[in-house]
Amino acid sequence: MVIQHKQLHGKGMFYVGQDGAILAEMVYTMTTPNKMTIEHTEVDDSLAGKGVGKQLVFTAVEYARTHNIKIVPLCPFAKSVFDKVQEWQDVLV
Repeated sequence: MVIQHKQLHGKGMFYVGQDGAILAEMVYTMTTPNKMTIEHTEVDDSLAGKGVGKQLVFTAVEYARTHNIKIVPLCPFAKSVFDKVQEWQDVLV
């Protein structure tokens, strides 16, 4: 599964698309140049149970590490993933 990324004017998303439709997305805002606030995660029912939401969060973690960004997980799903995966705590504010 290919996770894509787009960002425009301080807002962005990591997403999975197919045939022009977005099937999964994690939306964020860059509140400062080095702080990403994850606002919302949503996965289409067709991808339920496949770990796509966790993959979206993992992609954000890798992006944050690469770009020296800290993450604020306001999204309840993203927060629950961070609470379970201790290896990703280094990117949290």
